[in-house]
Amino acid sequence: MGPFGNFALSFSIISVLSGCMTLFGFGLITGGPAVMLWGWVFVGLMVLAVGAALAEVTSAYPVSGALYFMASKLGGPHWGYVTGWFNLLGLLGGMAGGCYGSALFIGALLNLQWGWAPTPENTMVIFGAILLLLAVVNLFGVRLVSVLNSISVWWHVTGVTVIVGTLVLVPAHHQPADFVFGEFSNRTGWNNPLYVGLLGLLLAQYTFSGYDASAHLSEETKHAQVSAARGIVRSIFWSWVVGFVLLAGMLFAIQDYAGTVGTATGVPPAQIFLDALGTNAAKVLLLVIIVAQLFCANAGLASASRMVFAFSRDNALPFSRTWRRLSLRTKTPVAAVWLSVVVPFCLALPSLYSATAYTAITSINVIGITPAYAIPIYLRLRAGKHFTRGPWHLGSWSKPIGWTAVIWVGFVTVLFCLPAVSPVTVDTFNYAPLALLSVLLLAAVLWVTRGRRSYGIPEYGTAKEREQMGQDLV
Repeated sequence: MGPFGNFALSFSIISVLSGCMTLFGFGLITGGPAVMLWGWVFVGLMVLAVGAALAEVTSAYPVSGALYFMASKLGGPHWGYVTGWFNLLGLLGGMAGGCYGSALFIGALLNLQWGWAPTPENTMVIFGAILLLLAVVNLFGVRLVSVLNSISVWWHVTGVTVIVGTLVLVPAHHQPADFVFGEFSNRTGWNNPLYVGLLGLLLAQYTFSGYDASAHLSEETKHAQVSAARGIVRSIFWSWVVGFVLLAGMLFAIQDYAGTVGTATGVPPAQIFLDALGTNAAKVLLLVIIVAQLFCANAGLASASRMVFAFSRDNALPFSRTWRRLSLRTKTPVAAVWLSVVVPFCLALPSLYSATAYTAITSINVIGITPAYAIPIYLRLRAGKHFTRGPWHLGSWSKPIGWTAVIWVGFVTVLFCLPAVSPVTVDTFNYAPLALLSVLLLAAVLWVTRGRRSYGIPEYGTAKEREQMGQDLV
């Protein structure tokens, strides 16, 4: 990959047309327009701090293992082992959330076209088909993935332009500015508006995830010490800008707030398009979003499978010999790709029985991957002068930006373990903390039984390769 391909990967995984749209309905009930827009601005700023701090460490350690490799180098094997499991949970949770969100939108399109009922069972069938399709595409190799990611960038930018432009020019009625920037809506059952507003930050925090993909694909990127670091920061910044425009355009175009929240399609953005533009235009714009979501999920699978491969290469996973095998023809980790679609399918199974399971799936992504971002940043801060910077660094801003990132990650990790809907019942329970505890328990058991003997500080490349990179990574 070149620098643009690396940036395109993370931009595609962040995917404002995926995260913003799939959680749009959640945002409407957890604070409404005011929280959705101002929360986007605030969370984007915090994530930019996290991304910049992570990019600095990535410049020093541009390796496929990425976060867990950095933690191993800076804190020792036990830190790397825990970070790797956090990262793996977050990436697989992101795959589940992204692909299930795509299935919801495809179900809405089929509902408009043929009256097809978007039941949980039907959505699960579409979800499985999407995972199968993406696995096949990824098995063709990284060059195809890179080409699709480059197309994805322009699809996202053009798609947002078309959607917002259409919603601005066509509808006869638009919401006033005080509604878009100041309307607060609480339909969660909780009475505390502060708590509800904080819950509403999930829309933005979930969307701003996966940018570590630039680091995971660094071994397949030219001049990775600079290209991968810049890919992380640029993908966050441009997603921040484009996402704000998209959310504002959608909120201005709402015709019936209650009807949008309770839409029969199951997808509030689809109802906005129907009310504002009519059926035919709604179908076209839904198709634009669906294609963008599939681009996002495809890039996510590339990142997750490389994480599985790298972690297995360092003997950190059970059956590591299987997951680290490469195709002789494409050099793609075939078994790792299949594992990276089977686990997300299992994570989404509770959606057959729980009305709020999708919120839990997206929370799994956040509470898994954000601690994995913070651990290497914290260890870099702890290392102080002993940390050898790469060519891309923050200079004197390293400490203030780094500590801001660590504190923010700690806050959102706790926040999204809390229940989103009241009263808390079997159907509304947030099972994301259970997934987190299960993975941590599994990691602890595996560390005691085999990890501390089989997993050491990973090495990267030959001495000649490390010399060409400009510094010794061992």
